[in-house]
Amino acid sequence: MARRVSSLLLLLLLGALAAAAAASFDQDFDITWGDGRGKIQDGGRLLTLTLDRTSGSGFQSRREYLFGKIDMQIKLVPGNSAGTVTAYYLSSQGSTHDEIDFEFLGNVTGEPYTLHTNVFTQGQGQREQQFRLWFDPTTDFHTYSILWNPKHIIFMVDDLPIRDFRNLESKGIAFPKSQPMRLYSSLWNADDWATQGGRVKTDWSHAPFSASYRGFWADACVAVAGGKTRCGAAVGTERAAAPAGDWYNQELDLTLQQRMRWVQRKYMIYNYCTDPKRYPQGLPAECSMQQ
Repeated sequence: MARRVSSLLLLLLLGALAAAAAASFDQDFDITWGDGRGKIQDGGRLLTLTLDRTSGSGFQSRREYLFGKIDMQIKLVPGNSAGTVTAYYLSSQGSTHDEIDFEFLGNVTGEPYTLHTNVFTQGQGQREQQFRLWFDPTTDFHTYSILWNPKHIIFMVDDLPIRDFRNLESKGIAFPKSQPMRLYSSLWNADDWATQGGRVKTDWSHAPFSASYRGFWADACVAVAGGKTRCGAAVGTERAAAPAGDWYNQELDLTLQQRMRWVQRKYMIYNYCTDPKRYPQGLPAECSMQQ
């Protein structure tokens, strides 16, 4: 009997903790621009952004993170999305900001999206890697994750790593580690560059364009008063019962490294480290360090 009571109490405690961790887009995010084109629906479990000829829209997290494992399920603009960009990223503020980017560059109907990734440190970016996705990102939700800890920034798609930006400060390479960052997303018109270098323009006869978000989950260190951080702050809109992970010390094991290399061989279409024409004075230093 005592064992049963203890088990019941444990289940109740876990349920209470899950409820405490549960959140909604209403609680964790603010729609910051778009004049009503961004909407929170389904009791806070769904968020949509819309773009028309007048304006796009965007949102940001209320919390600032300094390291974390952050997931978001996104369903991208369907059909003819040429000229549109759906951006999903972490960023601090100011001229020396840090930033970790996912950007989804739309395309004409039937042609694949381009997934654009970048890392900014102290205001300096130009570390682009681009991929074709191996699925249609417009027909269903897929999970896009940023794992950011003191040693790595790992980009993941449906838990499959596609890029690992390592901390090489010992080699003189800057790494984001001191500026808390908010999570942002926006849907906007970038037909001057987004699709085939700007050759394909937005077809406004297909507007309004819409992207959808659900399944936010963050297990992170959150900036609090006094310049301090509080770790173990797990919160999510759907997966509140998920246990906290070991993301703070996580690295890619050999199997995950092999999977990442497979994605890069098969689906990477641009890598700044293999573009010597862009760097006539020599490729960035990290390119020779197994980045």
